[in-house]
Amino acid sequence: MHAPSPPAGPLLDRFAAIVGAAHAIREPAAMAPYLDEPRHKFHGSTPLVLRPGTVGEIAAILKLANETRTAIVPQGGNTGVVGAQVPDRSGTQIILSLARLNRIREIDPASNTMTVEAGVVLAEAQAAAAAADRLLPLSLSSEGTCQIGGNLSTNAGGVGVLAYGNARELVLGIEVVLASGEVWDGLRKLRKDNTGYDLRDLFVGAEGTLGVITAAVLKLSPRPRGTGVAFVGLRSPAAALAFFEIARNHAGGALTAFEFMPEIALDTVLRFIPGTRDPLAGRHGWYVLFEISSSKSQADADLAVEAIFGEGVGEDLVEDGARAESLDQAHAFWRLRHSLSDVQKHLGGSIKHDIAVPLASVPEFLERAAEAVTTLVPGCRPFPFGHLGDGNIHYNVSQPPDMTKAAFLARWDEVNQAVHAIVGELGGTISAEHGIGVLKRDLLKTVKSPLEMALMRRIKDSLDPNGILNPGKVL
Repeated sequence: MHAPSPPAGPLLDRFAAIVGAAHAIREPAAMAPYLDEPRHKFHGSTPLVLRPGTVGEIAAILKLANETRTAIVPQGGNTGVVGAQVPDRSGTQIILSLARLNRIREIDPASNTMTVEAGVVLAEAQAAAAAADRLLPLSLSSEGTCQIGGNLSTNAGGVGVLAYGNARELVLGIEVVLASGEVWDGLRKLRKDNTGYDLRDLFVGAEGTLGVITAAVLKLSPRPRGTGVAFVGLRSPAAALAFFEIARNHAGGALTAFEFMPEIALDTVLRFIPGTRDPLAGRHGWYVLFEISSSKSQADADLAVEAIFGEGVGEDLVEDGARAESLDQAHAFWRLRHSLSDVQKHLGGSIKHDIAVPLASVPEFLERAAEAVTTLVPGCRPFPFGHLGDGNIHYNVSQPPDMTKAAFLARWDEVNQAVHAIVGELGGTISAEHGIGVLKRDLLKTVKSPLEMALMRRIKDSLDPNGILNPGKVL
C-alpha cells in the first residue's frame, strides 16, 4: 500500500472555497497552534486548516473529502491529551476546526435542556445555563478552553461525574455530519425514546472517527440554592475511602464532588501557583475536597458539610478540615484542585495515566502502583489525584530530581505497562475519561477482546468506508 500524497493545490482551493479565504488557513505560523497538543507529545503537519461557520459548510467539506479520499481531522478546543485532535506528520490530513460553530441555539427551561453547537466553549455554555437559572453540570479543569464537541467526542468526565455522570449521560440528542456529507438531525429533547437503535451513543466517545458532531441537546439541572465546600486532611487512601462512604450515605445525590490528592500535590500547588493558600494548619498525607449541593438553601448545604465532617472526625478518619465560609473561599479551595494538571510541569517530566478501578480497590491500587513505579525508577515521585467518588485516578508520575526529563520520559512505556498491569488485575480500565486517540491505540488491542475490536472495525467501515475521518485514531 502506497502512502497517500498531500492534497494538490487545486484540491486545496476547492476546500478553501467552501469556507471562504478568510477561514482557510495555509500560513505555517497561523497553522502552528492547531498542530500541537497540551502535553507536546504529538505534533503533526497539515496543508490546510478549515474553519467552517455552518453545518452546511461542514457537510460540503466532508462530501468533497469523501469523494477525493482526503483525510479530515476534526478539532475542538485542542485540549485533549491523547493526540486525537492533531493530524499525523504525513502532511496529507486537513484539520477541520469547529471553533466558529459556536452558537447557543436554544435554552428551554421547561424541558431543562439547552441546544448548543459543537464549538461553544464549555464555560460559556455553563454561563448561559446559569443565566437561565439552570446548571450545566459538566465541569473540567479546561472548561475555559475546551469545546462541547470535543467534550462529547471524548465522553469527557470531570468533577461532576459522581452526581451527574459523564458527558454521554448529559446528552439527549445530537446533530452529526457523516463521512458522506449527509447530516443526521438527532436533536431530540426526549428523556424516553425506545424507537430502534440508539445511534447517538455511536458518536459520543468516538473521537471524531465515525462522524463530526455539530450540535447537541444537553440536559440541564436546577441550580443549587446552596453549595457547601470543605477541604479535609486524612492519613491514608483507606481513610479517604471510608470518609467517602460517610459522605455518600449522609448526602446521597447531594454529594456532587469528592476529589482527592496526596501531600506532594498540594505542596506543589502552594509552591508554584501564586495566590494559593493552605486551608489547613498542619500537614497531612492525603487531602479531600468535597462538595454538597442543596436544592433548599445555603444553610442546608452548610449543615450537611458540618455533619459529614463531624462524623468523619468521630470515626477517627479526618485529622483536620475547613469549610468554605464564602463563595470566594470555595473558589480558592477548588483552585487547588483545578491547578493539579498544569502544576506538575514544575517537577519536570511526567508520565501520565488516566485509569479507573472499582472503588473498593483504590487503596490497593495506589499502594501497589507506588511500589511498582518506584522500583522501576528509583526516586520518581507518584503524583496521583482525581475523582475518588467514581474510582477515576490520574496516576501521574513525576521524574526523580536527579534524572533528566528525556531519560525519564524514555521510560514511559515501561512505567505504563507496570501501572496498567495492576489496573487490569483489579478489573479496571486504562482510559476512564481521556479517550484512546493515538496514545493508547495500540494498547487498546491488549485490553479489548478480538470480537470487540472486530465489532468496532465493522462499525467504522460501515459509517466511514473510505477511512477519511480521523484516520489512525482509536483503531
